[in-house]
Amino acid sequence: MTRALRVRAFLALAVLALSLYITATVPVRLGLDLRGGTQIVLETRDSPTAEADSEATDRTLEVLRRRIDALGVAEPTIARSGDHRIVVELPGVQDPREAAGVLGRTAQLSFHPVLGTADTQEAPSEPRSGRPGERVLDDESGLPVRLGPSALTGADVGSAEARIDQQGGAGWFVGIEFEGAGDDAWARLTGEAACHPAGDPARRVAIVLDDEVISSPQVDGSVACRTGITGGSTRITGSFDREEARELGLLVNGGALPVPVETVEQRTVGPTLGAAAIEASARAAVIGTALTSLFVIAVYRLLGALAAVALVCYGVVSYAALAALGATLTLPGLAGFVLAIGMAVDANVLVFERAREEYAARGKGVRGKGVRPALTAGFRNAFSAVADSNVTTLIAAGLLFLLASGPVKGFGVTLGIGVLASMFSALVVTRVLADLAVARRSVRRRPHLTGIADTGRVRDRLTRRDPDLMRRGRAWLAGSAVALVLAGSGVAARGLDFGVEFTGGRLIEYTASAPVDADRAREALADAGLPRAVVQTSGDGDLSVRTGELSDAEAAKVDETVDGLAGGAEKVRDELIGPSLGDELRRGALVALATALGAQLLYLAVRFRWVFGVSAVAALAHDAVILVGVFAWLGKPVDGVFLAALLTVIGYSVNDSVVVFDRIRELSAGDRGTPFARLANTAILQTLPRTVNTGMGAVFILAALTLLGGDSLTDFALALLIGIVVGTYSSMFTAAPLAIELDRRTGPRPGAPQDGPEHVPAAGV
Repeated sequence: MTRALRVRAFLALAVLALSLYITATVPVRLGLDLRGGTQIVLETRDSPTAEADSEATDRTLEVLRRRIDALGVAEPTIARSGDHRIVVELPGVQDPREAAGVLGRTAQLSFHPVLGTADTQEAPSEPRSGRPGERVLDDESGLPVRLGPSALTGADVGSAEARIDQQGGAGWFVGIEFEGAGDDAWARLTGEAACHPAGDPARRVAIVLDDEVISSPQVDGSVACRTGITGGSTRITGSFDREEARELGLLVNGGALPVPVETVEQRTVGPTLGAAAIEASARAAVIGTALTSLFVIAVYRLLGALAAVALVCYGVVSYAALAALGATLTLPGLAGFVLAIGMAVDANVLVFERAREEYAARGKGVRGKGVRPALTAGFRNAFSAVADSNVTTLIAAGLLFLLASGPVKGFGVTLGIGVLASMFSALVVTRVLADLAVARRSVRRRPHLTGIADTGRVRDRLTRRDPDLMRRGRAWLAGSAVALVLAGSGVAARGLDFGVEFTGGRLIEYTASAPVDADRAREALADAGLPRAVVQTSGDGDLSVRTGELSDAEAAKVDETVDGLAGGAEKVRDELIGPSLGDELRRGALVALATALGAQLLYLAVRFRWVFGVSAVAALAHDAVILVGVFAWLGKPVDGVFLAALLTVIGYSVNDSVVVFDRIRELSAGDRGTPFARLANTAILQTLPRTVNTGMGAVFILAALTLLGGDSLTDFALALLIGIVVGTYSSMFTAAPLAIELDRRTGPRPGAPQDGPEHVPAAGV
């Protein structure tokens, strides 16, 4: 065993041992879309007295943290996002109305003397001119009263607790304990009120929460004038039920928000949906991985079996990395985890195909070279293409993490980890296993067992026929132009069905015990006051309702309507996106796409000639337009999950083009006399086995996700499946012909003729 092999083997064992330990001891944190619960995104707003700056957002976060702790939710998460947003995750909370009500209230609590009743013509909440601090509000009975300046605020309250009066029959109330100067201030306030006769409105004390009088009790007759209520405690009464008293206690205990907040996004996912998604994804992963492994074993025999073992190691390493980094595994992230299994095959296929070429070029061991040197050369020669193709996918993953939000950001994290783990799996684990295998005498004597001692059926047929695909390069470009026109006509004719993430509004999904007729559901919702609700149903009882902005009360009306139609329905998803956030996400999607194109162009321009960079970016733009057009024709929603699929397709498309261009660069370095078009044709023919085999590995995974992944993942997997098929085509028949045309227009390479009789064999022999 060589020193390099010992180092790689030690590294592989160390990483796998650590990964197994982390897998066994550290659970991966599941997103709310997998474990069920509610996510609320709050945005701070300026108030007349305070600016919603970064410091105010920090203070707001601390107040919200105290309120959430008092709610008693298991494992809540609260984090700041930018200067003005706070993301709150409440696992297990299926009815977000109570939580949103508690979190969104500013809870400005104050205690005021009642100066008397007000003229009914006076507008409540308007300050009285000439009387500083005085204002008019409706009391709990609806009558306008004049209030004096605030005598105490929530800052003077030490604690508040919902209690029930077991003896007096007052029902539920909130017991208040004052602290600090609050004791004396409460005694002075009640002492001044006690100086007025019984029945006089001025004998009352008003308790105001967020400019609303929640209670205005009269001071008891036993309280002496100027003495007031001592002891530092009181009670807030108001015919509360248990939940109302509990909510008020939470608000008072949590304190007042320094600035108002607005709910700009709210997502609720039922636990059954998350459990079904995990089960469906696990099933798709097992079946897809099994099919991919069988395919790789059938093509590459022993080395294919070792690559399948490396795939298992990839799964362990990526899972452990997610757990160790504390990353959140979301529904799109789960799909990305499964997808990366197919992408992990790519590096193995690149290496094995290069090893096949090396073995054939060395005369099948006639010169004493054999399988082992061919395999070593395969790893060495494939490294450049593996690195370049994976960097392009990492760029897409990084853009998703930086520019996306919510579950799609989680997909970017999972995809990035998957790419790095797949490179480790192929370049370290597979190499160690392969080197150990080909070092055995029994394998050296039977080189055909390795799978690299023959060139394969695809390469053999190409060698015999040696077709000149690039002879009709302009015809391929014309075909791509036709495909673009057809896709664009779909967008023009049918438009894009933007999801609520990009338009704002509310999306509620249900699962009914029996199918619901869509027309009946639309009529029922129109009768309930929602004539513009968009209803979609499926034959297995799934129903979705999409509307503009809805209040929680209106959403409850939708629940009742659907429940009545279906004779019982379970709400599995509820998403609310504010219009301002929808505009922001839509702009962010366009920025992400533009940045993706620019970043890929910049990277390719640095790594290759600018001709290659422009051609590859044009091909991926071609793939993106076609994918969007197909979704327009199919009427599929274009949302954040679709954006994740689109950026992944962009990375995959460049991945394929990079492999072809890397081979052109390699051939060009060793042959300056052959025309560029000839070299491009040869590069395509030589890399076609890799393209076919890699594509088949990804198709197995995506087909399993499409068929078995459930409704939540079907559109995502379908977008990737379409994108990979189109991307495979465009790398050969759009990017390469375009590069040839650009090369002709900018002049030949130094020392290379534009046209000539030279012809490079397709097999690279």
